[in-house]
Amino acid sequence: MSVYGALKPYIQIARIDHWFKNVFMLPGVVLVLFDDPSLLGVSLFWQLFIAFIATGLVASSNYVINEILDAPQDALHPVKKNRPVPSGQVNIVNGYIEWLLLAVLGLILSWTLGMLFFYSALALWIMGCLYNIPPMRTKDKPYLDVLSESVNNPLRLLLGWYGVGAVKFPSLSLIMAYWMIGAFFMAVKRFAEYRRIDDPAVAASYRTSFSHYNEERLLTSIIYYAVAFGFFFGIFLIRYRIELLVSIPFLAGFISYYIHIGFHEDSPVQYPERLYKHRGFVVYAAFCAVLMTALMFIDLPVIDQLFAPTLQIQ
Repeated sequence: MSVYGALKPYIQIARIDHWFKNVFMLPGVVLVLFDDPSLLGVSLFWQLFIAFIATGLVASSNYVINEILDAPQDALHPVKKNRPVPSGQVNIVNGYIEWLLLAVLGLILSWTLGMLFFYSALALWIMGCLYNIPPMRTKDKPYLDVLSESVNNPLRLLLGWYGVGAVKFPSLSLIMAYWMIGAFFMAVKRFAEYRRIDDPAVAASYRTSFSHYNEERLLTSIIYYAVAFGFFFGIFLIRYRIELLVSIPFLAGFISYYIHIGFHEDSPVQYPERLYKHRGFVVYAAFCAVLMTALMFIDLPVIDQLFAPTLQIQ
């Protein structure tokens, strides 16, 4: 067997293709530059490159431990049973070494970007441990499984925020909105997985939290997370950037579109790295991202006038 052939399973379990999730760092970058334009400089792109690599290495460490500890359950899944660990392509001892090595490399690289970035990266790694490793293993607990994994969303925002040199903490309303939209994505993923398996007993044997879930409960949680996101995002935009009100109808469309995709047979939301194949959704998501970025920097006085408070409470 060639060297590449021997290493390929270990590269696969690091899920480098999932590094695309680091795109969730970009809003943190945009917001911090809006808050402090002086951070925009020649070194910005180099800092972002290092931040992206460091975050990717820490995330890959979490993916490796996930692959190792989920192997018995993955063996019961119609697709995941072919992954490198459940199919016997990975030496478990070597897998644990890879898990620790990736974490160490990522955290050392994070250290070079300052303590606040380092602490955020360390929190990302710790959450991966809590999510995957017994006895805590939050992924086995209904609702906590979604909330504990989606907390990686605001952590990535912090990694983008601190990756360019910010020293203060961003708005709590923004952090909460980012957490809730991440929980929304994760709940839709759970919903699509549950529908894909289409057998409550098999679903519960594959994922422990599915012993509690059903389609009604998952849909109810999806609605809750979407509404919570709307409330927290509303607080943020009213306090900090009223122009973002223009994006609300489009964000509502984005949420509806994502739920719609979740109902597809063998929905791609089960494997977010494959969503790029859904061209219409990708174009719409890109439009929303560009619109919101533009609204952060383009002043629209008419919006402030239209939504100025008229009710005075004594």
